[in-house]
Amino acid sequence: MALAVFRQLKQALLSLNPKDLREAAERPVRVGLVAASPESLGRMESYFAPRHLSPERRAEALRMLVRGGGSDCDVEIYESSLLRPAKAFSFDLEAPDDCVRRILRHREELTLPLARNLYPFRKPAANHIILTIAKENALFCLVTALPDIVPSLASLPWFAGEFSSDATFLTANQIRLAFQLAAASDHTIGYREQKSEIASIVAGAFGWRALARELIGKVPFGGGLLPKAGIAWAGTFAVGLSLERLYRLGYGFTRTERRAVYEEAYEHGRQIAGMLLDGLRHRKAFSAGAE
Repeated sequence: MALAVFRQLKQALLSLNPKDLREAAERPVRVGLVAASPESLGRMESYFAPRHLSPERRAEALRMLVRGGGSDCDVEIYESSLLRPAKAFSFDLEAPDDCVRRILRHREELTLPLARNLYPFRKPAANHIILTIAKENALFCLVTALPDIVPSLASLPWFAGEFSSDATFLTANQIRLAFQLAAASDHTIGYREQKSEIASIVAGAFGWRALARELIGKVPFGGGLLPKAGIAWAGTFAVGLSLERLYRLGYGFTRTERRAVYEEAYEHGRQIAGMLLDGLRHRKAFSAGAE
């Protein structure tokens, strides 16, 4: 069984090219800053290029910031007291993190380059990436057990036909998570460069299989689906948090810490799986009514 999963995983990873993420993270980005006064502009610059960075890193960040904005900027940020264009973002000097979250929510294609180059984006971007991929893995567990709603897989990174087991998809998607978090953290990306992280993810996949073995089965909406999807969510969440700390501090979770994070996240994962399942039920009912 383990050999079969390894073979499936090897085939699945052929479609996962870290070069694409590397290129996305290295995309040049210009961020326009517009303020009501030189003092406010200085505070905005100090937020996006904080002084605790090394002189070299701060200089790199400052080169991305364009005073006064302009049509060649990818993002424009206006101090909240000013009128701004519809596509610009408001910046409250007393709550600057709100602006970062809005940009990541509305300009998702800029997540990696912004996180890689501008310090305030890094942690929120990592959290967004972790939650997104944990949700994808929980959703995959649900829809593959419910063949009537397989079209829902169109929203996932790969089509289900490429995978013959949940373990293969979840493991491949966690490796994708490692690539994205490394890119967002300005670390090197690639199978060789991240071989230790990938080996840990692959080894952990069999722990997931052991936890989920009793829960596998195509059952009517409910049954063992929520625990199984909750395991997928919590396992991916724990992997993501450990990787984020590794890239931020240089070391990940210990086995004890990883288990504690997983156990704390499991119930939350079940709740998210329940909400996803309700959405799938609604979609199934809507489709049936439209026929």
